Amino acid sequence: MNPLGPGDPLRLGPYRLVAVLGDGGMGRVYLGRDGTGRAAAVKVLRRELAYDQNMAQRFVREAQVAQAVTSMGVARVLGAWYEGSWPWMATEFLAGPTLDQHIEEYGPFDDLGVRELGAALARALQDIHAAGLVHRDLKPSNIVMTSSGPRIIDFGIARPEHGLTLTLTGQIPVTPGYGAPEQVLGHRVGPPADVFSLGAVLVYAASGERAYDGGHVATVQYEVVHGEPNLSEVPEPIRVLVAPCLAKDPAHRPIPAQIAAACATSSGTKPSAKKIWQLGELAADIKQREAAAKQLISVPDVRTPSAPSRRRLITALAAGGGTVLAAGGGGLAWWLLSKDGGQGEARKPSEEESTAPPKPWDAKRLTASQYEDGTTPPSLWGPQEGPSPVVVQPLPVRDLVLVHDGGSTTLGAYNVIDGKRKWGTDVGSYARYVAPSDELVVTVGPVTVGRTGRLLALDSATGEKKWTAPADAVHVIAADAESVYFTARRDWRQSDVSLLGAFDMASRTTRWTVPMPVECTLVTPPEAATDSGRLVLCGQNGKVVALDTHTGKQVWTLPRQAVAILPIAPAVSKGIVYLGGKSLTARKLQSGEEIWSLPAKSEFKKTYGGWGAPVLDGDALYALDGEEISRRDRRDGKADWTRSLGDVLQQLDPPVVQGKTVWANVHSLDSGGIAVLHKDTGKPAWTYARDGSGGWGMAASGNRVFLVHGGKLTAMPVF
Repeated sequence: MNPLGPGDPLRLGPYRLVAVLGDGGMGRVYLGRDGTGRAAAVKVLRRELAYDQNMAQRFVREAQVAQAVTSMGVARVLGAWYEGSWPWMATEFLAGPTLDQHIEEYGPFDDLGVRELGAALARALQDIHAAGLVHRDLKPSNIVMTSSGPRIIDFGIARPEHGLTLTLTGQIPVTPGYGAPEQVLGHRVGPPADVFSLGAVLVYAASGERAYDGGHVATVQYEVVHGEPNLSEVPEPIRVLVAPCLAKDPAHRPIPAQIAAACATSSGTKPSAKKIWQLGELAADIKQREAAAKQLISVPDVRTPSAPSRRRLITALAAGGGTVLAAGGGGLAWWLLSKDGGQGEARKPSEEESTAPPKPWDAKRLTASQYEDGTTPPSLWGPQEGPSPVVVQPLPVRDLVLVHDGGSTTLGAYNVIDGKRKWGTDVGSYARYVAPSDELVVTVGPVTVGRTGRLLALDSATGEKKWTAPADAVHVIAADAESVYFTARRDWRQSDVSLLGAFDMASRTTRWTVPMPVECTLVTPPEAATDSGRLVLCGQNGKVVALDTHTGKQVWTLPRQAVAILPIAPAVSKGIVYLGGKSLTARKLQSGEEIWSLPAKSEFKKTYGGWGAPVLDGDALYALDGEEISRRDRRDGKADWTRSLGDVLQQLDPPVVQGKTVWANVHSLDSGGIAVLHKDTGKPAWTYARDGSGGWGMAASGNRVFLVHGGKLTAMPVF
């Protein structure tokens, strides 16, 4: 976004223009607000084109025709007029990632997600065609994922069915790889051309690969007209659905109503009460962007001296994780991430540095005058008695931190502000615990002779039992918005863990169980993480397995990623999994395809060595390789800095990042503690050490780092 310049209009129709969103081939797009404060994207025809009266009149006339489309699946055209020398059109201002940005960051949709996307887009095309229009440029960058579903944008080139395309001389009137053969050949097009584009879009959504691709535009267009689409990476059920849409002959393509019906046909996957855009990281991403967009709209006129500067505005919004502000008429998207307001590519800030308002229980960070490098600051509270001597990682949930309390069969909750114990409840021996939401904690209840392990859901605020469910469970290992994943045994008398299960929290039933795909024991469950429809496990044998969360089916495996006594925790985000072991590697969650990989430099033996578990912080990744810790760009693995921690034992647990600090275990044979570094430079800040015996547990939240060691719990400050 840029402030208005000397030659920009101040008002067009009912819209006060407050900023420049971007420039396209046909014109410039502004952020406008009407008298009620409603935002709009106002697209103005370029001055050199506006001088052509026929061009200008056709621009406005066709935009006014597009107002007839009132579908919930499109960005509505709000108005258009020819005002002085400024032909303009206004459309809805949408907040959300475009489909191509979602696929690039989170990976392709699963079968159910593609069907839900296809059904929504087909219904939108049905409405467009019913109004007598053909969109003519349906592609992933012209589809915005919003909280109400996918929305088709860029009606700047939508035309009446009998019309021609409005383009500049020499421009191709279709996006290569998405336009239909008849469109490439310059023939008149009708609704079947949009169906072809929809098929190409769904191929991309299902596989992350384009149906038609090549090194040159001419090559792509030739393949569209004469070649066959690349469907090799498209799952068979979706391939059957999209192939008819890509027929060369328009008469052989289905109509949108048939596509919507086919998408609604059961795929063997149990549909959720919520759609794919209302679940998981995509829903959270959309919510963040909506909040940032609302903040942008409420900013005073960028021209006024009292308004925030361009740099301050973009920096403030960037801290919210970045926002795509899609202008329905411009087909443009603007990432407000760069520190210089759009020049170059900046690191995305971490989640804990987002613009989400601070919680009442958050601690204040140390100022520069409150700590000194080399000197450990006083704790916020503790060390205090409470945790079990056997370390299980603490779990912060809202204003509490949970940890095994006193012994192996009690889960205790401590207030993060003062460390006072708030509640405790009986659980299974050293049972793991997860928090699917801020309100709910799920663990395994007490196991007695003749009674199987039951999943136990607790109110996080009070510790009161919400529900229980029989599952023969041993440990819970991961959770998402829909399910809790657990290890189990076929019979309570067995000593081995032989099953992996998924428990559906909405129906309170076990969705599936499968034979345990990795090695684990009653004491040591596999490390796990879930994202984008995948559950990734790492077992004691170093084997990594990714399963489909809906079915439990194995999707891909890495047989010997690690060689260690204990499993190494994976880290997942936006469709990518990051793994330690013999290499530090990033792989696509959907397929396991390698994105980048760095071999370990540390000595690799039968029981230890190599990379420990990575941790993500925005676009940064931190991990230990033997005695060295480094920060790397998670997009390509390139190092920002590397720091030696001295002669330390192999550490498999991930570092902890909070505020401007990164905390790493430096336990050695004769001493131990936690090294604290400046996360941006790797410069040592201080070492927290109490004694050299026993392990350490660490977790962080709300500007506190929680340490469990020797049966004591401590809350430490950060800067």
